[in-house]
Amino acid sequence: MGPGRGLRIAGWVLVPLGAVLIVGGLWLRSAYPGHTVPSDSMRPTYAPGDRLFAERIEPSEVRRGDVVLVSVPEWGITEGLAVKRVIGVGGDRVTADERRVYVNGKPLAEPYVAHGDPIGGGPAFDVEVPKGRVFLLGDNRGNSLDSRFHQDTSPGGTVAVAAVRERVADSPLGALGALAGAFGGGVVLVVGAGLGIGGWLAGRAARRRVAPAAPPYPAPPYPAPPHTHR
Repeated sequence: MGPGRGLRIAGWVLVPLGAVLIVGGLWLRSAYPGHTVPSDSMRPTYAPGDRLFAERIEPSEVRRGDVVLVSVPEWGITEGLAVKRVIGVGGDRVTADERRVYVNGKPLAEPYVAHGDPIGGGPAFDVEVPKGRVFLLGDNRGNSLDSRFHQDTSPGGTVAVAAVRERVADSPLGALGALAGAFGGGVVLVVGAGLGIGGWLAGRAARRRVAPAAPPYPAPPYPAPPHTHR
């Protein structure tokens, strides 16, 4: 193998690999966007300033219990996304008494609510969730502007399921993979480019060392002067 050939081969392999990792990392980054929690409404699950990793989902994938990021300009939230928990989906009946929340007549187990209080002094509700809509509550029921407070402006305070943009991911592995892919891909690409350039320089230097020396300039023939006889 010629001088520098191994380095050049490594460069040919690593540069495309780095590009693939960067593209994959950017794709994962778009699939698992990050957000900062904007308010106190999801305590103790999430506090203001916490970093969330979400995943993009289709409306048909929304389930009860999901923590979602939703666009609700009709609630006066014109910038960013609200973070709420899905309590009821289309066809559910969601009600509350002074102590608990019920879905389809069954008490809802909610170990995540702040201070162990699923009501939080909010208004009563008895809502049949229309098809294609969801009923949303914050985990901090005493400090969350959610479906309870918008029953007069939309059907039972519900929100169109199409307004759900993302779901908080159970695991940040997708987002971490995005960061690792983009960063690692950049490192691999730079290293590959460096190796390729190093191999090219090494090969060039070797070719210069083994180049044949130019033949000496031939001396002109100087024939001996002819003998003269006198």
